[in-house]
Amino acid sequence: MSEKHNRYKKLLVANRGEIAIRVLRAASELKLRTVAIYTYEDRYSLHRYKADESYQIGPDSEPLKPYLDVDEIISIAKKHDVDAIHPGYGFLSENVDFVRRCEEEGIIFVGPTSKAMGRLGDKVQAKLIANEVDVPTIQDSQLDLSDKKLILEEARRIGFPIVVKAAAGGGGRGMRIVRSEEHLVDAYEEARGEARTAFGDETVFLEKFIENPKHIEVQLLGDTQGNLVHLYERDCSVQRRFQKVVEMAPNITLRQDTKDKLYEYALRIGKHVDYSCAGTVEFLVDPEENIYFIEVNPRIQVEHTITEEITGIDLVRSQILISMGYPLSHPTIFIHSQEDVQIRGHAVQCRLTTEDPQNDFRPDYGTLIAYRSASGFGIRLDAGSAFPGSSISPFFDSMLVKVTARGRTHKGACERLFRALAEFRIRGVKTNIGFLMNLLEEKTFLEGTATVNYISEHPELLKIARRRDRGTKLLRYLAEVIINGNPDVKKEVGNGKFTTPKVPAYDINGKLPYGSKDRLNDLGVDGFVDWLKQEPRIHFTDTTFRDAHQSLLATRMRTYDMLKVAESYAHHHGGDIFSMEVWGGATFDVAMRFLHEDPWSRLKFLRESMPNMLLQMLLRGSNGVGYKAYPDNLIESFVERAWTNGIDIFRIFDSLNWVENLKTSIKVVRERTEAIAEACICYTGDVSDPTKSKYDLQYYLDLAKNLEDQGAHILAIKDMAGLLKPRAAEMLIKELKQALDIPIHLHTHDTASIQPATYLKA
Repeated sequence: MSEKHNRYKKLLVANRGEIAIRVLRAASELKLRTVAIYTYEDRYSLHRYKADESYQIGPDSEPLKPYLDVDEIISIAKKHDVDAIHPGYGFLSENVDFVRRCEEEGIIFVGPTSKAMGRLGDKVQAKLIANEVDVPTIQDSQLDLSDKKLILEEARRIGFPIVVKAAAGGGGRGMRIVRSEEHLVDAYEEARGEARTAFGDETVFLEKFIENPKHIEVQLLGDTQGNLVHLYERDCSVQRRFQKVVEMAPNITLRQDTKDKLYEYALRIGKHVDYSCAGTVEFLVDPEENIYFIEVNPRIQVEHTITEEITGIDLVRSQILISMGYPLSHPTIFIHSQEDVQIRGHAVQCRLTTEDPQNDFRPDYGTLIAYRSASGFGIRLDAGSAFPGSSISPFFDSMLVKVTARGRTHKGACERLFRALAEFRIRGVKTNIGFLMNLLEEKTFLEGTATVNYISEHPELLKIARRRDRGTKLLRYLAEVIINGNPDVKKEVGNGKFTTPKVPAYDINGKLPYGSKDRLNDLGVDGFVDWLKQEPRIHFTDTTFRDAHQSLLATRMRTYDMLKVAESYAHHHGGDIFSMEVWGGATFDVAMRFLHEDPWSRLKFLRESMPNMLLQMLLRGSNGVGYKAYPDNLIESFVERAWTNGIDIFRIFDSLNWVENLKTSIKVVRERTEAIAEACICYTGDVSDPTKSKYDLQYYLDLAKNLEDQGAHILAIKDMAGLLKPRAAEMLIKELKQALDIPIHLHTHDTASIQPATYLKA
């Protein structure tokens, strides 16, 4: 390629999803280094992994707005030496301030100049341009509608029905049809609000509503040397609420002289503003084939794929090359004149969305538990994050994948597209596949006579045949049997029949053995601690319901299953076990996020099932059961409520042994509850070898004495990593027993398989 062109090296895509991937692929073909941006909500989106570099924009709490943050996007581009930015469609693609900022910062904007966009990107300004070059337009408002008093005056002058439109918009957002005066003000306010949210600009105008037209758009492509061609038309008449649903190219019903006028009008507008790059001029054509200009979209369109399929011209790649300064005639694009652009065959595109057509097309979201897409001759897929396990977010557009079919005839392309849709298998969310398949076989659509009212006039399209889902049904059945057992299998033992697991038998009406909870009730906290201090035997805590739960069984231990075991445990072991560890940060988190259970209810149920046993929890000091510091009043309320619901021992720790982080919890346990405060030392290093550890024996003695002074009833040595060696345990426990006047609890993990020796020495 010639060195005189500005062949840059790094391109940032200021967008997400399938259009971001589309641009990244075109840039990769041109050997450009690519940069993606994403919000926290989009952190697993495929577009960020398709780029050579990717950077998060905005705070974690903002899923959508950062894609509209001009300053942050420009900042990232400058910080990472980006040469050019491609905006895709939507978001900032028609924001003239964004284009100006790129120009000011010396960053190439892959699209028209700010001057051209300023004249065409705003619908009101674009209509003025059309009038200047004698392109027919629809009668519209001529006054400033920020003054509400003028709205009705303008509406009456134009004549109902009218449509309220956002000046800086697209995709049907910020548009309302009004057929009578009484609904005008409400429609005006709704359109302004929607425009403000979607585009950051609440400007709206009024326009005469054309009944039952076809929506036709002409694709333009121009270079920076003044060359401009059209790539023929697309029929985008099949719409719902002004949002395109299925598009075809070329149109198969309009007269050729009407099409020629459309091409001429589009080129006339483009040449008048020295338009460069890709853009679309949109028209309405009424039943008598009168043409009305409606707007210009100075960007790539969602439906650009069908134009690419019938012309063979890569629009996105051409956009990038044009932004580098290459003319249309250069071998990289190879369009010397209009005659070089020829139509070959027909193409149809549909937008496969996660919507429920039978529930007013309500968007659906969740996890794709299965995803199998189509392929084959003449089928093109443009997808975002569509794969098994991907999460469909409620914050973004519901489009999952664009499916484009090419054929020698319109009917052939429709048949191919129908076959492709039938191949899709999508489970976990609802989709519009059934609706699209109905549409592709409907007579009006196949004949190409559909207008913008087509979907509303054909309610039978919503009568969708139910598709079977044998695979998912089988998986759900197996999961149900694994967790809850098979209700059809008899429970009797013997005769070779399967049985469901049972806990050890006990007399449900029998008296529970006298346990540690009973002793605490009888002696009170101080008396109980004195008794424990004098006890010669070792006491054990069962960690199955908390520590083993989070480490081994994770999301499989439901409250339902735990309660089956708990009552039997209270009968069989209530007199032997010192305490049951039942609660902590991980179990609290698992209950809420994975099992969708109430952890407080779990605690109350466990208390009822084991009334004779002490229940213990792990508390992260001022972090409670969370992963950040909370205010003291929250910790105080949490501890009180946990005690009320059943906790008897609060095992309080800080991973850095920061005593300040434990004070509030110890204090509230002592002053506001009748529970036991067990303060922890988190052990690390090796006290048996002072030369190898900065945490010597004296460090732990001083720390333990400090915790006793703070009011701890029991001292716990929390050896989370299993580092406490047998000899070190002997030294540490011996010295602690001499220094303290409270019982000692040793909690270690058998990481090095020497735990029994450690306990024996201790």
